Amino acid sequence: MLSLQASCDPLASPSQLCRRKISRAAVEATPLSGPTLLSMGSAKEPVNVKALGDRVEMHKNIGKQRDNWNSLFLISVNMMMLAAAIVVGMATVSAVSNDQARPLALKATSTVLYLAATVMLVVVNVIQPSQLAEEQRNAARLFKQLRDQVCTKLSIGTPSIMDVDDVMEKVLALDKAYPLPLLGKMLEKVPKMIEPAVWWPQRSQHENLEDGMRDVVGVLRRKDSADYLRLSKKALKMNKVLAISGPLLPILATFGSLMVGFPHRSWASVMGTVCGALACIVNTIGHEGQVGMAFEMYRNNAGFFKLMEENIESNLSERNAEKRENGDILRLKVALQLGRNFSELEKLGKSLSCDGEALEEFASKLF
Repeated sequence: MLSLQASCDPLASPSQLCRRKISRAAVEATPLSGPTLLSMGSAKEPVNVKALGDRVEMHKNIGKQRDNWNSLFLISVNMMMLAAAIVVGMATVSAVSNDQARPLALKATSTVLYLAATVMLVVVNVIQPSQLAEEQRNAARLFKQLRDQVCTKLSIGTPSIMDVDDVMEKVLALDKAYPLPLLGKMLEKVPKMIEPAVWWPQRSQHENLEDGMRDVVGVLRRKDSADYLRLSKKALKMNKVLAISGPLLPILATFGSLMVGFPHRSWASVMGTVCGALACIVNTIGHEGQVGMAFEMYRNNAGFFKLMEENIESNLSERNAEKRENGDILRLKVALQLGRNFSELEKLGKSLSCDGEALEEFASKLF
């Protein structure tokens, strides 16, 4: 069996993590039968570590870029609409004079500014930069978490080829859940059906669970996951309203600016200026308030609780005792993830069992 260095610093660079000293004697002493699978895993796992490190950097950089998009688009669009509203007011004042060229020039200027702002708003509301940035932040965090798990396995033992395949499945699931490209693969920003985010390989569902942990799974499903899905729906509805009204108000302002100067069209200047100001307010609420990011955050929180449910179900239904996680360690993990101690975790299950109804209290005390 190949010998690896025992140390694995999670904060080290990918190239440092992949430098493992393998002695020639260990290679020659490795048998060609079953243990070869373990040596193959030892050779391939550092490659996974390097790939995970690359993905962490890519998602970090793309996340910063898309966060900058959100700020730059917000400032640019608001400045264009405010400038157009001011120009409409100037055109209204100039329309009183006998010089017809000046109001016409001002009207043309405000119309162009409003139309450009409308087109930019449509693009921004379709791609939702704040939501894109939140997706990449989540992806970077999850890829780093997976990378640290692989490092831990390398430091405490020799991974098998099955461990390598498991890591590859998780990497591909994360790539699918948080794609980098915008065209063709971008996640749907206004989904018809809201479901928790899924960034792990899907497992089969099991029914045979221990009573205590089954109760915890029930509370997670009925209270925590359901609540974050409800919040996701509210955030999505608000985002839809802002995404529609954002471009609609500049269109109305454009129409008002075109009508300035015509007889019996005193309302035109009011429409041109007020609708432009309202468009700035709506745009600021939607993108500076990062409603799209809030939707993605709620959806990922629901996915976190769904992952907990599947992990508990998968572990407790495992028939092979060697593969099954120790019960005390499982309870410790669940308690830490929910921000509870052991006694609180037991009370959570017992109270549900006695009442037979969903608890008013949420399972998680962290968020």
